[in-house]
Amino acid sequence: MTFRDLLVMSINNLRRRKLRTVLTVLGVVIGTASIVVMVSLGIGLNEMTVEQISSYGSLTTIEVSSDARWGYNSSDTNTEPNYITDDVIKQLKRLPHVKGVSPMLSIQVLMRQGAYQCYASMIGVSDEYLEEIPLGEGERPSSRDKELRMLMGNMMPIQFSNAKTGKGYWETGEVPDVDFLNKPMFVIFDMDAYYQSRVPSDSENAVKPPKKYMVPTAGMVAGTVDDYNDYSYAAYVNIDLLETQLRRVFKKNPIPGQPTNKKGKALSYLVYDSAQVFVDDMDNVTDVQKVIADMGYQVYSRMDWLEQSKQQSQMVQAVLGGIGAVSLFVAAIGIANTMMMSIYERTKEIGIMKVLGCDMGNIRDMFLIESGFIGFMGGAVGIVLSMVISMVINRFASTQVLTGMEGDLSRIPLWLNLAALAFAVFVGMAAGFMPATRAMKLSPLAAIRNE
Repeated sequence: MTFRDLLVMSINNLRRRKLRTVLTVLGVVIGTASIVVMVSLGIGLNEMTVEQISSYGSLTTIEVSSDARWGYNSSDTNTEPNYITDDVIKQLKRLPHVKGVSPMLSIQVLMRQGAYQCYASMIGVSDEYLEEIPLGEGERPSSRDKELRMLMGNMMPIQFSNAKTGKGYWETGEVPDVDFLNKPMFVIFDMDAYYQSRVPSDSENAVKPPKKYMVPTAGMVAGTVDDYNDYSYAAYVNIDLLETQLRRVFKKNPIPGQPTNKKGKALSYLVYDSAQVFVDDMDNVTDVQKVIADMGYQVYSRMDWLEQSKQQSQMVQAVLGGIGAVSLFVAAIGIANTMMMSIYERTKEIGIMKVLGCDMGNIRDMFLIESGFIGFMGGAVGIVLSMVISMVINRFASTQVLTGMEGDLSRIPLWLNLAALAFAVFVGMAAGFMPATRAMKLSPLAAIRNE
């Protein structure tokens, strides 16, 4: 017999016992829907974790820092400090899977506009780094600018306070009226001179207030004053223009925060606070981190946090999938029972088929097709049911309350539907294998004599 003949016979046999077939299929439906919904919850939790971590910053960025920058170097005084310099930046750029490197230089400044002022961090970065920052309004500063311009963090407005009263957002509950995009900011870079000028002293030792520089704002980071991200609390500028500005302000004097030689003089080169290494793919971040760590630098990326979260999510997903698998296992027992009952009822029919010369394998295949078809029907309907349940969960379950994150809690990708359908067919055929083998081994004469 051809496969088509076996398929037609199997379907007709199932149709003759409609109630039993429906009840058996229902068990597979419940089992398949349980697995898909449970696994979808695990997938949703894992993807929401990735989305939350990536919302704070890039998952393919590695932060490189050096203890020597802050005076914590090797106890061996003969060892050169492993500062992050331009030469180190060039070495990092040559590493495999690295598509870009941005040095970072931070300086504390005082910003003023009208009656408001703010002590803030101004961070110099490369154009590549600036491109990574989500832009809300305006535009990003770049190395092509003729003057220093700032990309202001979205939460910077609430850091300003009234210079006379000292009250700001945290005291009044109102966002200070600072016009970033339309009015320039007056910035004081020499904070040591600023603090010294405010200390009462005689006229001979009095320190003059430092010069204020007018620095415009090019753009604002995306988000409101309530949306935190890695770029919320600083002003970002192009690092080359920042270096030029600092040398203009401090001339031959050491730049605050920069290491000096034994005579207290400024070094001939600039030492960066840290560097941001941009990797081409998430899967390569861990390998690049290890290489940089072996070079003697401190490394950190969000992949460290993400890997821990993924392990927890996978454990949850395995537990949820196991719970759903129990339901499908019970359904498999139902399929086996149905097929065994079918053999007992059709013993005489099987005997006649054998006497007429039907191949043993065809008899076995007929029962396997029947059980597989039960699995297929149950799997298909179970997938539809699981999608309905998923929609209900996403509609009424508050992910903000359950997980602290926003988004769909249940997510069913296409591969999960296909895998569930294939698994349901496999379970059906596996459950029908023993009954099919029993049918194949029945004695023809004993089967014909069976009443």
